[in-house]
Amino acid sequence: MKQKKRVKLKKNELQAYSMAVIPVLLVFVFNYLPMVGIVIAFKNYKFGRGIWGSDWVGFDNFKFFFKSSDFTRITWNTLYMNFIFIVLGTVSAIAVALLLYHIKSRKMTKIYQTIMITPNFISWVVASYMVYAFLNPRYGMVNTILEMFGKNSVDWYAKADAWPLILTIAYIWKHVGMDSVLYYASLMGIDSTYFEAAEVDGANRFQVVKSIMLPMLVPLITILTIMKVGGIFNADFGLFYQLTRDSGMLYKTTDVIDTYIFRAMREVGDMGRSAAVGLVQSVVGLILVLTTNHIVKKFNADNALF
Repeated sequence: MKQKKRVKLKKNELQAYSMAVIPVLLVFVFNYLPMVGIVIAFKNYKFGRGIWGSDWVGFDNFKFFFKSSDFTRITWNTLYMNFIFIVLGTVSAIAVALLLYHIKSRKMTKIYQTIMITPNFISWVVASYMVYAFLNPRYGMVNTILEMFGKNSVDWYAKADAWPLILTIAYIWKHVGMDSVLYYASLMGIDSTYFEAAEVDGANRFQVVKSIMLPMLVPLITILTIMKVGGIFNADFGLFYQLTRDSGMLYKTTDVIDTYIFRAMREVGDMGRSAAVGLVQSVVGLILVLTTNHIVKKFNADNALF
């Protein structure tokens, strides 16, 4: 009997491993093999000479980035905007999930979820034209409304200070639906006996949210936050490049590391410097994930990512 059980166990393990072969290969081919190209960051890369034929320059590409006059600005914009996205995005997603949970009709819940998830599948290119319809300096809807109330129209694509708010609204509009699904699914998994006990004790809706729902969401919030903190040095290129229409007047508040890398490749054609900046992003992201996870582990090991 023990031998039969072992044979069945081995068959089950073999099936599981065989199902994992293709995903593992995909990760290896598209995520690990390209890491050989990291060497470009340490070379003065020339297309004609190839990766291995180009001259080795050591850390010169990194020095160029850190000593650049744009370093402080693009780093601040990247960290500042991503911090706002993480905080407001998480709060908005949790709020939407709680509202969906309190809708009694599951049919209506599915309709609302579908409506909110739809923006996630709209590309930033399409979204940029939608935003332009609102903010067009001459015919935009916002300026039309301002003129109706006797106000002067605003050239939004030259007003840098307004764009952190515009980008935040656009980010939440696009991502809040998909993010809220994760929190909603977690809420649906809460044991109903908790709510029954709260009802017996006379707890109101606010007390139920505060004492039952939010504490149950803490592990998921922590894990998702750790993952997002790991990407805080990376910016959503489409958001910052397409929505702003790459307006030089907005670089003060919208120029981030990813758009800087793109312009370095497009205008200068320097692959070495672009690769160096990308490597810095990856290393900083890894350090932030490990650090954040370690801090969380100190307070509550169960909420840590690993």
